[in-house]
Amino acid sequence: MFGMVRPCRHTLSPALRAEWIGHLCGLCYALRDEHGQAARIATNYDGLLVSVLLDAQSPARGRRTAGPCPLRGMRTARVATGDGARLAAAVSLVLASATLADHVADRDGAFARRPVAAAARRLAAGWADRASTGAAGLGLDPVVLLDAVARQPALEHAGSPLLTVTEPTETATAAAFGHTAVLAGRPDNATPLAEAGRLFGRLAHLLDAVEDLPADAAAGAWNPLLATGTDLPAARALADDAALGIRLALDEVRWTDRRLAHRLLVHELGRSIGHAFAHAERKPGGPDPGAPPSRPGPRPPRRALAGCAVAVGLFCSCQMCCADTFEDPWTREAREGFCRSDTCANWCDCSEASCDCCDCCSDCDCCGCDC
Repeated sequence: MFGMVRPCRHTLSPALRAEWIGHLCGLCYALRDEHGQAARIATNYDGLLVSVLLDAQSPARGRRTAGPCPLRGMRTARVATGDGARLAAAVSLVLASATLADHVADRDGAFARRPVAAAARRLAAGWADRASTGAAGLGLDPVVLLDAVARQPALEHAGSPLLTVTEPTETATAAAFGHTAVLAGRPDNATPLAEAGRLFGRLAHLLDAVEDLPADAAAGAWNPLLATGTDLPAARALADDAALGIRLALDEVRWTDRRLAHRLLVHELGRSIGHAFAHAERKPGGPDPGAPPSRPGPRPPRRALAGCAVAVGLFCSCQMCCADTFEDPWTREAREGFCRSDTCANWCDCSEASCDCCDCCSDCDCCGCDC
Protein backbone atom coordinates (compact mmCIF):
# COMPACT_ATOMS: atom_id res chain seq x y z
CA MET A 1 0.00 0.00 0.00
CA PHE A 2 1.32 3.42 -0.85
CA GLY A 3 0.01 6.95 -0.52
CA MET A 4 0.47 9.91 1.78
CA VAL A 5 -3.00 10.30 3.35
CA ARG A 6 -2.99 7.41 5.83
CA PRO A 7 -5.21 8.22 8.81
CA CYS A 8 -4.39 6.49 12.07
CA ARG A 9 -7.30 4.69 13.72
CA HIS A 10 -7.12 7.23 16.57
CA THR A 11 -7.81 10.26 14.38
CA LEU A 12 -11.11 9.31 12.76
CA SER A 13 -14.43 8.85 14.52
CA PRO A 14 -15.84 5.30 14.22
CA ALA A 15 -18.37 6.44 11.61
CA LEU A 16 -15.78 8.21 9.45
CA ARG A 17 -13.33 5.35 9.77
CA ALA A 18 -16.03 2.95 8.56
CA GLU A 19 -16.62 5.26 5.58
CA TRP A 20 -12.90 5.45 4.85
CA ILE A 21 -12.57 1.66 4.98
CA GLY A 22 -15.62 1.44 2.69
CA HIS A 23 -13.88 3.58 0.07
CA LEU A 24 -10.60 1.68 0.43
CA CYS A 25 -12.30 -1.68 0.02
CA GLY A 26 -14.49 -0.31 -2.77
CA LEU A 27 -11.35 0.70 -4.65
CA CYS A 28 -9.89 -2.79 -4.17
CA TYR A 29 -13.06 -4.46 -5.48
CA ALA A 30 -13.27 -2.05 -8.43
CA LEU A 31 -9.70 -2.91 -9.40
CA ARG A 32 -10.60 -6.61 -9.26
CA ASP A 33 -13.87 -6.29 -11.15
CA GLU A 34 -12.63 -3.87 -13.82
CA HIS A 35 -9.03 -5.00 -14.28
CA GLY A 36 -8.52 -8.48 -12.80
CA GLN A 37 -7.27 -9.95 -9.54
CA ALA A 38 -3.64 -8.92 -10.06
CA ALA A 39 -4.65 -5.25 -10.29
CA ARG A 40 -5.68 -5.29 -6.62
CA ILE A 41 -2.06 -4.77 -5.60
CA ALA A 42 -2.46 -1.23 -7.01
CA THR A 43 -4.85 -0.39 -4.15
CA ASN A 44 -3.50 2.73 -2.44
CA TYR A 45 -4.47 5.35 0.07
CA ASP A 46 -4.42 8.37 -2.23
CA GLY A 47 -6.45 6.85 -5.05
CA LEU A 48 -9.49 6.42 -2.80
CA LEU A 49 -9.68 10.23 -2.39
CA VAL A 50 -11.26 10.37 -5.84
CA SER A 51 -14.04 8.10 -4.63
CA VAL A 52 -14.42 10.17 -1.44
CA LEU A 53 -14.72 13.42 -3.41
CA LEU A 54 -17.38 12.07 -5.75
CA ASP A 55 -19.34 10.68 -2.81
CA ALA A 56 -19.12 13.99 -0.96
CA GLN A 57 -20.81 15.83 -3.85
CA SER A 58 -23.46 13.24 -4.69
CA PRO A 59 -27.01 13.16 -3.27
CA ALA A 60 -27.03 9.35 -3.25
CA ARG A 61 -24.20 7.00 -2.28
CA GLY A 62 -23.64 3.67 -3.95
CA ARG A 63 -22.90 0.96 -1.39
CA ARG A 64 -23.00 -2.81 -1.19
CA THR A 65 -22.20 -5.30 1.52
CA ALA A 66 -18.89 -7.06 0.92
CA GLY A 67 -18.14 -10.46 2.38
CA PRO A 68 -15.54 -11.22 5.05
CA CYS A 69 -11.96 -10.29 4.18
CA PRO A 70 -8.74 -11.23 6.04
CA LEU A 71 -7.58 -7.61 5.90
CA ARG A 72 -10.73 -6.59 7.77
CA GLY A 73 -10.37 -9.33 10.38
CA MET A 74 -12.85 -11.53 8.47
CA ARG A 75 -15.62 -8.97 8.93
CA THR A 76 -18.13 -7.77 6.36
CA ALA A 77 -18.30 -4.10 5.36
CA ARG A 78 -20.39 -1.62 3.41
CA VAL A 79 -18.15 -0.66 0.51
CA ALA A 80 -18.32 2.10 -2.09
CA THR A 81 -19.51 1.21 -5.59
CA GLY A 82 -20.20 3.04 -8.83
CA ASP A 83 -18.35 5.68 -10.81
CA GLY A 84 -16.31 6.95 -7.86
CA ALA A 85 -14.74 3.57 -7.18
CA ARG A 86 -14.20 2.97 -10.91
CA LEU A 87 -12.50 6.34 -11.40
CA ALA A 88 -10.38 5.71 -8.31
CA ALA A 89 -9.35 2.37 -9.81
CA ALA A 90 -8.24 3.98 -13.07
CA VAL A 91 -6.28 6.67 -11.23
CA SER A 92 -4.69 4.05 -8.94
CA LEU A 93 -3.48 2.02 -11.91
CA VAL A 94 -1.82 5.14 -13.32
CA LEU A 95 -0.17 5.80 -9.95
CA ALA A 96 1.01 2.19 -9.66
CA SER A 97 2.28 2.20 -13.24
CA ALA A 98 4.28 5.37 -12.59
CA THR A 99 5.64 3.96 -9.31
CA LEU A 100 6.81 0.76 -11.00
CA ALA A 101 8.42 2.70 -13.84
CA ASP A 102 10.21 4.92 -11.32
CA HIS A 103 11.58 1.93 -9.40
CA VAL A 104 12.85 0.40 -12.64
CA ALA A 105 14.47 3.66 -13.74
CA ASP A 106 16.18 4.04 -10.34
CA ARG A 107 17.16 0.34 -10.22
CA ASP A 108 15.78 0.06 -6.68
CA GLY A 109 16.45 -3.22 -4.86
CA ALA A 110 15.21 -6.20 -6.87
CA PHE A 111 14.41 -3.90 -9.81
CA ALA A 112 18.14 -3.70 -10.55
CA ARG A 113 17.90 -7.26 -11.91
CA ARG A 114 17.09 -7.42 -15.60
CA PRO A 115 14.37 -10.11 -15.42
CA VAL A 116 12.56 -8.26 -12.63
CA ALA A 117 12.90 -4.93 -14.44
CA ALA A 118 11.58 -6.41 -17.68
CA ALA A 119 8.58 -7.96 -15.90
CA ALA A 120 7.90 -4.67 -14.09
CA ARG A 121 7.96 -2.75 -17.39
CA ARG A 122 5.43 -5.13 -18.93
CA LEU A 123 3.20 -4.90 -15.88
CA ALA A 124 3.42 -1.10 -15.83
CA ALA A 125 2.53 -0.91 -19.52
CA GLY A 126 -0.42 -3.25 -19.03
CA TRP A 127 -1.70 -1.20 -16.11
CA ALA A 128 -1.39 1.99 -18.13
CA ASP A 129 -3.46 0.48 -20.94
CA ARG A 130 -6.14 -0.71 -18.51
CA ALA A 131 -6.22 2.70 -16.83
CA SER A 132 -6.70 4.32 -20.23
CA THR A 133 -9.69 2.11 -20.97
CA GLY A 134 -11.21 2.68 -17.53
CA ALA A 135 -10.81 6.46 -17.63
CA ALA A 136 -12.23 6.71 -21.15
CA GLY A 137 -15.28 4.70 -20.09
CA LEU A 138 -16.01 7.38 -17.49
CA GLY A 139 -15.56 10.30 -19.85
CA LEU A 140 -12.11 11.33 -18.64
CA ASP A 141 -9.54 11.83 -21.39
CA PRO A 142 -6.89 9.20 -20.59
CA VAL A 143 -4.24 11.10 -22.53
CA VAL A 144 -4.04 13.62 -19.67
CA LEU A 145 -3.14 10.86 -17.21
CA LEU A 146 -0.80 8.87 -19.41
CA ASP A 147 0.93 11.93 -20.82
CA ALA A 148 1.91 12.90 -17.29
CA VAL A 149 3.62 9.54 -16.78
CA ALA A 150 5.34 9.77 -20.17
CA ARG A 151 6.67 13.31 -19.68
CA GLN A 152 8.00 12.85 -16.18
CA PRO A 153 11.38 11.17 -16.91
CA ALA A 154 12.42 13.78 -19.46
CA LEU A 155 11.69 16.64 -17.07
CA GLU A 156 13.55 14.94 -14.25
CA HIS A 157 16.74 14.58 -16.22
CA ALA A 158 16.65 17.92 -18.08
CA GLY A 159 17.74 20.00 -15.11
CA SER A 160 14.27 21.56 -14.77
CA PRO A 161 13.22 23.70 -11.77
CA LEU A 162 11.41 21.90 -8.98
CA LEU A 163 7.89 23.10 -9.82
CA THR A 164 8.46 22.16 -13.45
CA VAL A 165 9.34 18.64 -12.32
CA THR A 166 6.12 18.40 -10.28
CA GLU A 167 3.92 19.75 -13.10
CA PRO A 168 2.95 16.42 -14.75
CA THR A 169 1.72 15.02 -11.45
CA GLU A 170 -0.16 18.25 -10.78
CA THR A 171 -1.85 18.11 -14.19
CA ALA A 172 -2.95 14.49 -13.80
CA THR A 173 -4.38 14.91 -10.30
CA ALA A 174 -6.12 18.14 -11.29
CA ALA A 175 -7.90 16.27 -14.08
CA ALA A 176 -8.94 13.42 -11.77
CA PHE A 177 -10.20 15.66 -8.96
CA GLY A 178 -12.01 17.98 -11.35
CA HIS A 179 -13.72 15.11 -13.14
CA THR A 180 -15.44 14.04 -9.91
CA ALA A 181 -17.55 17.20 -10.24
CA VAL A 182 -18.60 16.19 -13.75
CA LEU A 183 -19.59 12.69 -12.64
CA ALA A 184 -21.48 14.09 -9.64
CA GLY A 185 -23.46 16.49 -11.82
CA ARG A 186 -21.84 19.51 -10.11
CA PRO A 187 -19.93 21.21 -12.96
CA ASP A 188 -19.54 24.39 -10.91
CA ASN A 189 -17.27 22.43 -8.55
CA ALA A 190 -14.86 21.43 -11.32
CA THR A 191 -12.60 24.50 -11.12
CA PRO A 192 -11.96 24.54 -7.35
CA LEU A 193 -11.56 20.76 -7.26
CA ALA A 194 -9.09 20.89 -10.15
CA GLU A 195 -7.11 23.47 -8.20
CA ALA A 196 -7.17 21.27 -5.10
CA GLY A 197 -6.04 18.35 -7.25
CA ARG A 198 -3.20 20.33 -8.78
CA LEU A 199 -1.85 21.25 -5.36
CA PHE A 200 -2.40 17.72 -4.07
CA GLY A 201 -0.27 16.43 -6.95
CA ARG A 202 2.45 18.91 -6.04
CA LEU A 203 2.33 17.75 -2.43
CA ALA A 204 2.43 14.08 -3.40
CA HIS A 205 5.58 14.67 -5.44
CA LEU A 206 7.22 16.79 -2.73
CA LEU A 207 6.50 14.42 0.15
CA ASP A 208 7.68 11.42 -1.86
CA ALA A 209 10.94 13.28 -2.50
CA VAL A 210 11.28 14.23 1.18
CA GLU A 211 10.67 10.67 2.40
CA ASP A 212 13.17 9.27 -0.12
CA LEU A 213 15.80 11.94 0.53
CA PRO A 214 18.01 10.10 3.08
CA ALA A 215 18.10 6.89 1.04
CA ASP A 216 18.63 8.72 -2.26
CA ALA A 217 21.42 10.84 -0.79
CA ALA A 218 23.17 7.75 0.58
CA ALA A 219 22.81 5.83 -2.68
CA GLY A 220 23.56 8.74 -5.01
CA ALA A 221 20.16 8.28 -6.65
CA TRP A 222 18.23 11.04 -8.41
CA ASN A 223 15.95 13.03 -6.12
CA PRO A 224 14.10 16.22 -7.15
CA LEU A 225 15.21 18.08 -4.03
CA LEU A 226 18.85 17.16 -4.48
CA ALA A 227 18.77 17.76 -8.23
CA THR A 228 17.25 21.24 -7.90
CA GLY A 229 19.19 22.28 -4.80
CA THR A 230 16.02 22.63 -2.71
CA ASP A 231 16.64 22.33 1.02
CA LEU A 232 14.13 21.01 3.54
CA PRO A 233 12.95 24.45 4.80
CA ALA A 234 12.21 25.56 1.23
CA ALA A 235 10.42 22.28 0.49
CA ARG A 236 8.40 22.63 3.72
CA ALA A 237 7.35 26.14 2.71
CA LEU A 238 6.10 24.82 -0.64
CA ALA A 239 4.28 21.96 1.08
CA ASP A 240 2.57 24.23 3.62
CA ASP A 241 1.58 26.65 0.86
CA ALA A 242 0.05 23.80 -1.15
CA ALA A 243 -1.87 22.54 1.90
CA LEU A 244 -3.30 26.01 2.50
CA GLY A 245 -4.26 26.28 -1.16
CA ILE A 246 -6.10 22.94 -0.98
CA ARG A 247 -8.05 24.08 2.06
CA LEU A 248 -9.04 27.36 0.39
CA ALA A 249 -10.05 25.59 -2.82
CA LEU A 250 -12.20 23.10 -0.91
CA ASP A 251 -13.99 25.99 0.79
CA GLU A 252 -15.36 26.98 -2.64
CA VAL A 253 -16.87 23.56 -3.34
CA ARG A 254 -20.59 22.89 -2.89
CA TRP A 255 -20.86 19.67 -0.89
CA THR A 256 -23.58 17.22 -0.01
CA ASP A 257 -21.53 15.91 2.94
CA ARG A 258 -17.98 17.18 3.20
CA ARG A 259 -16.96 15.59 6.51
CA LEU A 260 -14.70 12.78 5.32
CA ALA A 261 -13.22 14.77 2.43
CA HIS A 262 -12.45 17.66 4.78
CA ARG A 263 -10.94 15.37 7.38
CA LEU A 264 -8.64 13.66 4.88
CA LEU A 265 -7.63 16.62 2.71
CA VAL A 266 -7.23 19.18 5.50
CA HIS A 267 -6.45 17.51 8.82
CA GLU A 268 -4.83 14.23 7.72
CA LEU A 269 -2.90 15.90 4.92
CA GLY A 270 -1.41 18.29 7.46
CA ARG A 271 -0.37 15.34 9.61
CA SER A 272 1.24 13.70 6.59
CA ILE A 273 3.33 16.80 5.92
CA GLY A 274 4.50 16.97 9.52
CA HIS A 275 5.33 13.27 9.58
CA ALA A 276 7.33 13.34 6.34
CA PHE A 277 9.48 16.32 7.35
CA ALA A 278 10.01 15.10 10.91
CA HIS A 279 11.25 11.78 9.51
CA ALA A 280 13.60 13.52 7.04
CA GLU A 281 15.00 15.83 9.70
CA ARG A 282 15.80 12.84 11.93
CA LYS A 283 17.74 11.34 9.03
CA PRO A 284 19.58 14.21 7.34
CA GLY A 285 21.37 11.86 4.95
CA GLY A 286 22.54 9.25 7.42
CA PRO A 287 21.09 6.45 9.52
CA ASP A 288 18.54 7.15 12.22
CA PRO A 289 20.32 7.18 15.60
CA GLY A 290 17.39 5.30 17.08
CA ALA A 291 17.34 2.61 14.43
CA PRO A 292 18.57 -0.88 15.29
CA PRO A 293 22.17 -1.59 14.34
CA SER A 294 22.82 -3.15 10.98
CA ARG A 295 23.48 -6.85 10.87
CA PRO A 296 27.19 -7.60 11.12
CA GLY A 297 28.72 -9.05 8.00
CA PRO A 298 26.59 -7.97 5.06
CA ARG A 299 24.85 -10.79 3.22
CA PRO A 300 23.96 -10.78 -0.49
CA PRO A 301 20.39 -9.78 -1.47
CA ARG A 302 17.94 -12.57 -2.16
CA ARG A 303 16.87 -13.46 -5.66
CA ALA A 304 13.45 -12.24 -6.81
CA LEU A 305 11.50 -15.47 -6.23
CA ALA A 306 13.17 -16.18 -2.90
CA GLY A 307 12.40 -12.63 -1.78
CA CYS A 308 8.76 -13.07 -2.80
CA ALA A 309 8.51 -16.24 -0.73
CA VAL A 310 10.00 -14.49 2.30
CA ALA A 311 7.66 -11.51 1.78
CA VAL A 312 4.62 -13.79 1.82
CA GLY A 313 5.83 -15.38 5.05
CA LEU A 314 6.44 -12.01 6.69
CA PHE A 315 3.05 -10.71 5.61
CA CYS A 316 1.07 -13.80 6.65
CA SER A 317 2.79 -13.87 10.05
CA CYS A 318 2.01 -10.14 10.54
CA GLN A 319 5.69 -9.31 11.07
CA MET A 320 5.51 -6.54 8.46
CA CYS A 321 2.78 -4.86 10.50
CA CYS A 322 3.43 -5.72 14.12
CA ALA A 323 7.17 -6.36 14.54
CA ASP A 324 9.40 -3.52 15.74
CA THR A 325 11.71 -4.37 12.85
CA PHE A 326 11.83 -6.97 10.12
CA GLU A 327 14.34 -7.87 7.45
CA ASP A 328 13.55 -6.62 3.97
CA PRO A 329 12.68 -9.72 1.92
CA TRP A 330 15.01 -8.76 -0.94
CA THR A 331 17.72 -6.34 0.28
CA ARG A 332 17.90 -7.78 3.85
CA GLU A 333 17.96 -4.24 5.27
CA ALA A 334 16.22 -3.59 8.61
CA ARG A 335 12.72 -2.12 8.17
CA GLU A 336 10.32 -0.71 10.74
CA GLY A 337 7.03 -2.53 11.26
CA PHE A 338 4.23 -0.56 9.64
CA CYS A 339 2.18 -0.38 12.84
CA ARG A 340 4.94 0.25 15.36
CA SER A 341 3.59 2.12 18.34
CA ASP A 342 6.16 4.92 18.10
CA THR A 343 5.45 5.25 14.38
CA CYS A 344 1.80 5.76 15.25
CA ALA A 345 2.76 8.30 17.88
CA ASN A 346 4.81 10.24 15.34
CA TRP A 347 2.02 9.98 12.78
CA CYS A 348 -0.72 11.32 15.04
CA ASP A 349 -1.46 12.58 18.49
CA CYS A 350 -3.21 9.57 19.99
CA SER A 351 -4.44 11.44 23.04
CA GLU A 352 -8.20 11.05 23.35
CA ALA A 353 -8.43 14.63 24.55
CA SER A 354 -6.64 15.95 21.49
CA CYS A 355 -8.64 17.69 18.80
CA ASP A 356 -7.16 19.90 16.11
CA CYS A 357 -10.48 20.22 14.33
CA CYS A 358 -11.54 23.45 16.00
CA ASP A 359 -8.61 25.49 14.76
CA CYS A 360 -9.95 25.77 11.23
CA CYS A 361 -13.72 25.63 11.43
CA SER A 362 -16.34 26.63 13.96
CA ASP A 363 -19.03 24.04 13.29
CA CYS A 364 -17.21 20.91 12.29
CA ASP A 365 -17.82 17.46 13.77
CA CYS A 366 -15.36 15.78 11.43
CA CYS A 367 -13.24 14.25 14.16
CA GLY A 368 -16.04 13.15 16.42
CA CYS A 369 -15.27 15.58 19.25
CA ASP A 370 -18.38 17.76 18.85
CA CYS A 371 -16.43 20.93 18.23
